Amino acid sequence: MRIARFTTGEDPVFGLVDGAGEKIAEITGDPLYTKIELTGATHLVEDVRLLAPVIPRSKVIGIGKNYVDHAKEMGGEAPAEPLMFLIPNTAVVGPGEPVVIPDLTDEVHYEGELAVVIGRICKDIEPDEVAKVVFGYTCADDVTARDLQRGDGQWARAKGMDTFCPLGPWIETDLDPSRLALRTRRDGELVQDGTTADMVHDVATLVSHASKAFTLLPGDVILTGTPAGVGPVEAGQRVEVEIEGIGTLSNPFVRR
Repeated sequence: MRIARFTTGEDPVFGLVDGAGEKIAEITGDPLYTKIELTGATHLVEDVRLLAPVIPRSKVIGIGKNYVDHAKEMGGEAPAEPLMFLIPNTAVVGPGEPVVIPDLTDEVHYEGELAVVIGRICKDIEPDEVAKVVFGYTCADDVTARDLQRGDGQWARAKGMDTFCPLGPWIETDLDPSRLALRTRRDGELVQDGTTADMVHDVATLVSHASKAFTLLPGDVILTGTPAGVGPVEAGQRVEVEIEGIGTLSNPFVRR
């Protein structure tokens, strides 16, 4: 099941997207919290504005250096246990929305990633329990101000600025995340070509590990790391993150 959040010019609503990604059947309520029912209204995807499929009420948890080749290109090694950092929910934007590069940085990079959406409150869960608490998966771009990351010595500002966490285009609830092709394009050029099979720590391990530190709430998002091939993106360029079984997240980059 593919669940999108969208607007036709009125208040945002949720809908079920067909397999071709062409039509949306409108539903009532928020599927993370209420039983869903079809309203009977349908729309063409091209006629609506897709929004971030989830706006975390609590937090986005990022995972660093979770692919060996990416860790190497950053001049290090993959950590023995997942490296976590927090991103504020104010960084989240949806498909098609601009990523705004502030004057604070001159070196912004794209990072295409698989994102996990939590569906149930949980704490201290084991890996074999993770499937019970995952609502679904979507695409993410973990945008990073590389110069601030180096200068600050920690990642909150570099990865947490407004608009730096695009999510979308929708949430896929029926998906095996263990071996998905993940490709990122910058202005149409293929710049990342990886697979989630190369994760150092798989989804179950990441969710379990995060739950040992934080209570996970419905709508929380866990970014699972990026494969090799990260690089700079400038104002005026567009980045597309495509994940097998989900779809494509596309965002333009602009200067404030």
